[in-house]
Amino acid sequence: MVDEPLFFSHESAIVDDGCTIGKGTKIWHFSHIMSGCEIGESCNIGQNVVVSPDVVLGKNVKVQNNVSIYTGVICEDDVFLGPSMVFTNVINPRSAINRRGEYMRTVVKKGATIGANATIVCGNDIGEYALIGAGAVITKEVAPYALVVGNPAKQMGWVSEYGHRLHFDKNGEAICPESREKYILKNNEVKKAI
Repeated sequence: MVDEPLFFSHESAIVDDGCTIGKGTKIWHFSHIMSGCEIGESCNIGQNVVVSPDVVLGKNVKVQNNVSIYTGVICEDDVFLGPSMVFTNVINPRSAINRRGEYMRTVVKKGATIGANATIVCGNDIGEYALIGAGAVITKEVAPYALVVGNPAKQMGWVSEYGHRLHFDKNGEAICPESREKYILKNNEVKKAI
């Protein structure tokens, strides 16, 4: 009897030696997972995705087609990376100058969504459950639950863990229309009520 693999990798995908890939993860056509990567359980890596050395993806991370995730990026659990979005990892790249020792770290916190064609300039962390609009260019830190759009990206409001826009009343309280969970806005920070 042959043991079934813990994860699925399409025959056209390349998974380098030295990677850790969690149970139930799927890696699709023409994707390349480079050495030293840690990919958690139940992730989905779309077509034509590049995951550079030493990248860390938590559990249930969804990576859509044509995404580039460069060394220095850490995505926590339940992150969604939209089609053709990209991370950078050097703030001042030059072809003739090797800056491999200068890769900056970028952390995408639990539950955050990054829309299609967005660019995340390295060193700018994305807060829990933040929602980055399609085509946005992130040039500074993004707060938890923030809704940001544009180039350069600007915060336009707040969203729930279900991704719905939150409308706060005079007491700084809002209800997610889908989950019915309550959120509190205080001192320009959003937290889910317990």
